[in-house]
Amino acid sequence: MKMAPFLLNSKTISFVLGKLRQSATDLLPIVLVIAFFQLVVIRQPLPQLGEMLFGALLVLIGLSMFIQGLEMALFPIGENMAYALSRKGSLFWLMLFAFSLGFSTTVAEPALIAIAKEAAQIAMEGGLLADDPKTMASYAFGLRMTVAFSVGFAILLGVLRILLNWPIHYLIIGGYILVMLITTIAPAEIVGIAYDAGGVTTSTITVPLVTALGVGLATVIRGRNPLLDGFGLIAFASLLPMMFVMGYGVVVFGI
Repeated sequence: MKMAPFLLNSKTISFVLGKLRQSATDLLPIVLVIAFFQLVVIRQPLPQLGEMLFGALLVLIGLSMFIQGLEMALFPIGENMAYALSRKGSLFWLMLFAFSLGFSTTVAEPALIAIAKEAAQIAMEGGLLADDPKTMASYAFGLRMTVAFSVGFAILLGVLRILLNWPIHYLIIGGYILVMLITTIAPAEIVGIAYDAGGVTTSTITVPLVTALGVGLATVIRGRNPLLDGFGLIAFASLLPMMFVMGYGVVVFGI
């Protein structure tokens, strides 16, 4: 009985060290690239070395905890929700959950908020928007809502693809053809923002939850292969914002 706490502590320490070692391995290429260019190309010592090492340690610990949290919470939540909604047999609630998941995880994304704010500032400086805080805030808010709505619709479309067994390559190829066509009529000032919007939607929360949702659905539905049908939702979440944001630009700035 006296050895139980020691064994428990030993296992815990071994588990934590294993996670830290795995995260350190993942971060090693980044560290090597930065060190090479700083010491060999720029040929200058790293500034504030102590603070950088402490910051790197925090990143290492945070990354380990984040990955463990994904494995313990977000992936099981997504899969369990998909399983429960599928068993419930209600297409409406499943579609509503898919849309709400995409919308809610995107609307508060810090990267999206920053890009929307920066886009409004640049549009004002370029003479496209009035130098008025309310006008700029309205433009940034509209941009955020457009991206969030597009991601929600994208996840809904991806779930529908799994349910109806639509070939993903036809949808993706057709989607990018549509993106190129919309690009020809969209205002030039919105095109770059629209293309970037497809990247900021794939956040650290959206990706694991949406992936778990797709894998869970493909596991539960008879005749679906989780490896073939469970993935691909993130592709829709990156594709549709480009279309919707360019459409938003047409509405705000005109053709």
